[in-house]
Amino acid sequence: MGQKIFRFGNLRKTYFYLKKNGVKSAYYAALERIMSEKGSAYRYKPPGDEVFAAQRGTGCKFPYRFSILVPAYETKEAYLREMMDSVLGQSYGKFELIIADASRCGKVEQTVRLYMEEDERVRYLRLKENKGISENTNQALAAAQGDYIGLLDHDDTLTPDALYRMAKAIAQKEKEGGTAWLLYSDEDKGNGDLTAFYEPHFKPGLNVDLLLSNNYICHFLVMKRELMQGLGFRPEYDGAQDYDLALRAIGRLLYGEGGSGRLGRRVWDGGPGGAAGRDAVVHIPSVLYHWRCHESSTADNPESKRYAYEAGKRALEDFLKERGWQGSVLHTKHLGFYRIAYKGGIFAQRPEVGVVGGKIIDRRGKICGGALDEKGEVMYLGLHKEFSGYMHRASLLQEAYAADIRRMRVRRELWGVFREVFGVPYAETEEGWFDCAEAKNWDNGLPAKWADRCLEFGRRVRREGFVAVFLGE
Repeated sequence: MGQKIFRFGNLRKTYFYLKKNGVKSAYYAALERIMSEKGSAYRYKPPGDEVFAAQRGTGCKFPYRFSILVPAYETKEAYLREMMDSVLGQSYGKFELIIADASRCGKVEQTVRLYMEEDERVRYLRLKENKGISENTNQALAAAQGDYIGLLDHDDTLTPDALYRMAKAIAQKEKEGGTAWLLYSDEDKGNGDLTAFYEPHFKPGLNVDLLLSNNYICHFLVMKRELMQGLGFRPEYDGAQDYDLALRAIGRLLYGEGGSGRLGRRVWDGGPGGAAGRDAVVHIPSVLYHWRCHESSTADNPESKRYAYEAGKRALEDFLKERGWQGSVLHTKHLGFYRIAYKGGIFAQRPEVGVVGGKIIDRRGKICGGALDEKGEVMYLGLHKEFSGYMHRASLLQEAYAADIRRMRVRRELWGVFREVFGVPYAETEEGWFDCAEAKNWDNGLPAKWADRCLEFGRRVRREGFVAVFLGE
């Protein structure tokens, strides 16, 4: 059923991809999509009545109040009602729903005021003029009074447990002695009437280089009020305003304001230049947001908002400039996905990057080595070299737990650690990779002892304050 409903959207995506990237790339992109959809058995399952009731009871203990910001413009009444019902139907009830309406007619206001008569948590702001998504959202942002602020599009919906899961994660972080400054969840897409859900986006924890390749954080995004109000939305990045916000928030939390050095481990002090570190960013591994797809939405028709991807490119360029990193931001084959070409190489511009790794392709044209996860397993193992993988991640720069010694580059400061772990001095080939003479005899993959050493090296690299980055190529 799902494939029939979305077949036209897939054909449209394939057509635009063909125009942009040529026949060969379009063929493999279409083939990969067909294969992935055949193997998809995703079904969104909302929390049952017992779980919902338990959340309502437990949630009373949490003190946090959320402000949900919704910039509205000529919103279809059915979509508006579904959005509002999804918020008012939350198992966690401590929130305010702020709708900033820039519509020319009064239909949105009329509908919202009907809800306001029934629930005082609904707030309505009538904007004098439509100044664009960023400025409209800024007006709602200025009015927010909650401890945390969440962003919701006027035609999307939250799952019934979205705010409860956020509140629980915030409380857990406080129990651990920290503070959750930015939280995000998994999401999926829904058809026009939200009767079917598909393409779930299951996200990793904080991965800086993946974020510099694509706005994987996206929905449902929640921030501490003082952080979001301190950053605000910038109208010059309309279309990618959420991406710009996420980049600047991560920049502030990890590097400090204007910071360019190693990833911060300091505690956020609430003032300029403060940095909270990676623990301030929390990923909730559960679908809490339904992104509605209809003909004009970016989710179903990327070409409908090409300007948004140019705005995303500019936001990335600004992020590099703020850090003092020199490089060029390039569009990839896939709209909304980017690659940064660092001047002089990534080591020259990124002080925190200690190791980079690349793909190893076998005789069948499939990935057999490269980036390793914490279990020592090869990421994207068996994926055809022409495929981009789930959410195109196999083709993107991203942080990895460790790199395969057969295709590894190491920052000079770590050469001593490299020798301690592997028992051999570091030396590079003409192509710049580590010169691993023994690898010529490894036709059946990376031997166990070497895989263990790769993992140990990855641990040592992080212990020294560096990260490993997979190049996606």
